[in-house]
Amino acid sequence: MKKEEKKTLFITATNTDVGKTFACEKILKHYAQKGFKVGYLKPCETGVEKYPLDGTKMLTLVKELNPEFKASIDDVVPYQFKLPAAPYVAKEDININIEFLKEKKNYLQTMCDILIIEGAGGLMVPIQDDIYIIDLIKIFNSKAVLITPSKLGCINDTLLSMEALKSREIEFDWYINLYQDINSFDKVSRPFLENKFGKLQFLNCLD
Repeated sequence: MKKEEKKTLFITATNTDVGKTFACEKILKHYAQKGFKVGYLKPCETGVEKYPLDGTKMLTLVKELNPEFKASIDDVVPYQFKLPAAPYVAKEDININIEFLKEKKNYLQTMCDILIIEGAGGLMVPIQDDIYIIDLIKIFNSKAVLITPSKLGCINDTLLSMEALKSREIEFDWYINLYQDINSFDKVSRPFLENKFGKLQFLNCLD
């Protein structure tokens, strides 16, 4: 990516608790080290008690990396819900307005070269009756970054998620977050993944 270009990367995963926020941290630092002004958006965060934990952590980091990013927590996490569930359920009677989210994205992009957008859960987590997290990637005109786990079952989850992205013609990169079943990964999952994809990219090694 050339520095003068505006770009969005949508960080998604095969499921919840796979490491999207960790990935956002690594990717934000990666681009900041390359001289890009970075920004962050998490359209919906659920399980919010007093304040959005993930969004607040990332906003603090972004302001350290890019002092020009003057957004508030309500800008970077427009929808905050208490129930730890899919946004469709957690929102109760609140309407998640897609046009409003697009406006927030456009606003945040005025303060950065590259905007990192963090999804909620996996690709098929529902937001509205007929809109899922995977649909937001296309709505935001973003490239996806798929984070997959190293645990038993990651082959199936990874291939299913890739098929979903390909079916919607979404460009994506993918990284393995090596943190579960570490001792067995090389024997149980790595042989197939390397045979199918060649050299693997590990999120933990991203500088």
